[in-house]
Amino acid sequence: PGAVATPGPTLHERLVASGLPVATPPGHGPDRLEAAGWSELIEEATTGEIAFPNGGLRLSLTPAMTLFDVDGVVPPADLACAGAAAAARTIRRMDIGGSIGIDLPTVAAKADRLATAEAFDALLPQPFERTAVNGFGFLQIVRRRPRASLPELLREDPAASAARALLRRAERTPGPGPRRLVAAPTVIAVIAARPDWLALLERRLGATVALQADPALAIGSGHVHALQT
Repeated sequence: PGAVATPGPTLHERLVASGLPVATPPGHGPDRLEAAGWSELIEEATTGEIAFPNGGLRLSLTPAMTLFDVDGVVPPADLACAGAAAAARTIRRMDIGGSIGIDLPTVAAKADRLATAEAFDALLPQPFERTAVNGFGFLQIVRRRPRASLPELLREDPAASAARALLRRAERTPGPGPRRLVAAPTVIAVIAARPDWLALLERRLGATVALQADPALAIGSGHVHALQT
C-alpha cells in the first residue's frame, strides 16, 4: 500500500529543531516581527520587487526555476556584485531552493565576474552548487528544496495569504473591545472556514471577532475595526 500523507512539522517545531533560540512574540507590546522587517519581506515576496542601494531585483517564478533580473544605475561591474549579493540575501530570507537563475549585467573582465561570484558566495551559506558567471552575466544556482519558497506559498493562494495577514493585523490592533474584520469575500470565506483560527484570535484578544465581506475591496486590502463596547 502507498504511504499515508501526514502533517509535517510546524514552523515553530522546525525552528526549535534547528537549535536556534526561539521566542514566541505576544499579541501585545513591541512588535518584534515588524521591527525585523516582516511586512517588507511579505511585500517583496508577493510583488517580486526587491530594492537594494542603487538598484533592484525582479523575482519571477517559472515552472523550471526561480529567476532574478538585476537592474540599477551604477557601472555594470559594481551592479553585478551588488545584485549578486542582494540575490543571495533574498534566497536566504525567502527560503528559495531548487534551480535558481540570476540575470546580471554583462561584465567583460574575468576578474569582475569572479568578484561577482565571490560576493554571492559570501552571503549564501552552503550547501549549494553554482556555475561561474558567464560572459552574458548569467549565474545559475542549485539548492536543496525541502519545501515551497515564501514567494510560492504567498502566490499559490493569495486569499489565504491575505487572510493570515489580516488576522495578524487584528491581533495587533489596539483597543479593549470586539473587532470587525472587513475584507474581500474570498478572504472572509477563508477565515470563516477556519473556526479554529477565529477561536485562537478571540482567545489571544480576549474579545469577540466579527467578519464582514466587502466586494469592493481587493484581496490584500482588508482592514480591522476596533468596536466600542
